[in-house]
Amino acid sequence: MEKTAQEDLVFLELRQKLQSGLLFIRSDAVRDDADVRVEGKADSLLSVQTPARSYEVHLPSAVRLEETWSQRSPDQTQHESQFRLRLRVECLTEAPCSVIGQLRVAETYSFLCQSCGSMVLQDRAFGRVLPLPNGNWNALVDDWCCHPDPFANRKLLPRDGDCLLGDTFLLLARDSSCEQTLVREESTLQKASAEHGRSSKRVMVSCRSCSAVLGQEVTAEVLKIYITEILVKPREDGKCDLTRLSLVSQPNSERQRFLERTLASRLVELSSAQNTFRFSIQNPDDRAVILLWLLNTDTLVASFPGGDSFISADKDHPGEHQSCRAAQAVKVLYILCSDSKLQDVVDVWEKDIGVHPLPLPQSSCEELQKLLMSSTSRLPTFLRFMKSYQVAYMTM
Repeated sequence: MEKTAQEDLVFLELRQKLQSGLLFIRSDAVRDDADVRVEGKADSLLSVQTPARSYEVHLPSAVRLEETWSQRSPDQTQHESQFRLRLRVECLTEAPCSVIGQLRVAETYSFLCQSCGSMVLQDRAFGRVLPLPNGNWNALVDDWCCHPDPFANRKLLPRDGDCLLGDTFLLLARDSSCEQTLVREESTLQKASAEHGRSSKRVMVSCRSCSAVLGQEVTAEVLKIYITEILVKPREDGKCDLTRLSLVSQPNSERQRFLERTLASRLVELSSAQNTFRFSIQNPDDRAVILLWLLNTDTLVASFPGGDSFISADKDHPGEHQSCRAAQAVKVLYILCSDSKLQDVVDVWEKDIGVHPLPLPQSSCEELQKLLMSSTSRLPTFLRFMKSYQVAYMTM
């Protein structure tokens, strides 16, 4: 794996359900465990003091440190300091909802391009907000029916006033305003190799202002918009609490953080609703790009020096004192399908009906791959791999 970021100096992982945690301090930061002091302070503050610098991590109000003790590294060739933590967790931190989990009937929403903040769909009020069937629903029909699939080659499409919710996209009816904000572009879709070179046409939908691809046309009247490419904003009528809804971000928000939060929240929702934990990230050609195994959803992480994947150090306390806030995160195992050495594992996953497909635009697949690799490279060496899988954290 190409190294995309420097290993963190201090890394903290807390498991709320297990009420335990692991603190890692790189060997160049401290030579002896006896030189490190870890203690819990008032207001759920965790303090780590080393001879050269002190670190403070602000925990959720329901999480407090009770006990800590040092632990030897599993890898005897490594000399980093490790500490086990015992926590007291009064209640678990709730995972934030994704856009799909918060869209409601009779509310009015506007849809903005996440790349540039331009309005692409304005004042949409839905009479029906309905979930689409599971991504493997066609295969399930074949297993349960003793006759040919009655739904074969038939698409579930929204009517005017409908919003159909996919796993990573929305199906919306096109209206006249789309001609002013969206651009259509035809492209060729290469089918799987099993179909021996067959191809078909598809129409991609892009933002007119910045040319960012937002989705595609399902039919001339129906748009498929990915949640990783848009911001959804409730109408501001003086009564709408944008902070509570957590649907809108500033147009200039960092792209990586938006993508990370959006996908992490959606993974938690899908695992809870459908009791599935293995996902196949697929590009628009229906080819698997990343195999993702959702391991833990109750994790809190913090790291120093601050970075984009986890948290940022407090700029108000430079020098010998650094402070940050623990971030809620999911821990995942992943495999890049482009790795030829793991083709056997990829083949097994692709044949398993229990693996849930998650379609994303090609650009988002590439961004997610970079995000995961960056997260892995920042972890302590012995935490980066679990058998054939690489380990990463995605914050919410």
